[in-house]
Amino acid sequence: MRVLLYILIIIITPSSLCATTHNEDVSKLAQRLNLYAGTKASIQWKRIFTSPRHMKRYKIDSLPTQERMQLMQYLILHAADSDQPIVPGL
Repeated sequence: MRVLLYILIIIITPSSLCATTHNEDVSKLAQRLNLYAGTKASIQWKRIFTSPRHMKRYKIDSLPTQERMQLMQYLILHAADSDQPIVPGL
């Protein structure tokens, strides 16, 4: 399962997240689910997306696969330990 997720992350190009409208859509999706990238380190986000129990807790399991992968990439890209952290309230 983890290998499949990592392969899908690699397939989704990082340039797709650079588009402002797309980035805003993923950001709004994260806010709707009460997920804030800067609240966790990237390894924690990876754990959440590889655990069915955690995905159910955060209601990520109900998302289509494409949206789930985009959300995961967004949260990891802007995690607390990343080069571009997004902290709630800023």
